[in-house]
Amino acid sequence: MISLTNGYGSRLRNGILAAAVALPVGFAGPALAQDYPSADETLDWTIAFGPGGGNDIMARSIIEILDKYDLYPGDVKPENRAGGSGAVGWGYLYAQSGNPYGISTTSGSFVTTPLQADTPWQPEDFTPVALLATDDLVLVVNGNSDIQNIEEFIAKAKETPMNIGGTGTVNVDFIVPTLFAQKAGFEFDYVSFNSMSEQTTALLSNALDAMVGNPGEILGLIESGDLRPLVFSGQNVPAALEGVPTMGSLGYDIGVSMPRGLILAPNAPQEAQDWWIETMKTVVETPEWGEYISSNTLTPTVIYGEDFRTFLTNTKNGFQEVLKSVGAIK
Repeated sequence: MISLTNGYGSRLRNGILAAAVALPVGFAGPALAQDYPSADETLDWTIAFGPGGGNDIMARSIIEILDKYDLYPGDVKPENRAGGSGAVGWGYLYAQSGNPYGISTTSGSFVTTPLQADTPWQPEDFTPVALLATDDLVLVVNGNSDIQNIEEFIAKAKETPMNIGGTGTVNVDFIVPTLFAQKAGFEFDYVSFNSMSEQTTALLSNALDAMVGNPGEILGLIESGDLRPLVFSGQNVPAALEGVPTMGSLGYDIGVSMPRGLILAPNAPQEAQDWWIETMKTVVETPEWGEYISSNTLTPTVIYGEDFRTFLTNTKNGFQEVLKSVGAIK
């Protein structure tokens, strides 16, 4: 049995539903030019979160590469449309069904927000271009812990349930260790925190047995030896975690990752989808994209088109199953 200790109150559904957005009524997108894209049409790039966050950095990194290599012939207008854990921005794009010049980037909230709030859209409703990377989690213990590897951790957790910390309650920080524990056959108590700094302090003071986090946020503490990485949730280990096993390599593949990808408005023309797929195949081969992946400690995981839609559906279904099993959602 997995129990949750919520240190701050959820504020989940109300906060998201309160961020209702007035969507364009009777939207009529521009006619698709014979040759897409048209230099006369401005690309309306929705960033579903505020400036400086992971979604914003990814979008603007792609735009910079498009501009540097003259990959897009027209103007690109990035706009931060934040609110409701992404519900506002992706709701705006959803209302542009059929528009080949509406585009956005995705993150973990693209999957989790519709599970918690009554959004009119689901991840699979949009026109998928590409999954470009995944934002996965690493399970760590205190660098002074007697636990040296994941095998020892699992064995100890089977004897006595451990406390595992994470940021937030009904999100990936809870879902990843829950799925892993189910696969590996141990129990744990989940302790939620408001921030990474709070949970890190708790782990370093031995108030926690372990915690999960994005490696980019705690890499310095891993490199200094203050934290010891045990296992990574992604399919491929980033260079910064070389030597750390993945859950899949241990036989405990949880089958979910946080998607850093690119989408078009629902029902975008095939010509637009095909053009963006081919263009992103060029983008991911640039040194600038490699630097983006490295500096943000992401896992390079690239799939295109309908395979990306399948990935989103499978990820959503996996999350939904876990959250229902613990009563977090109905």
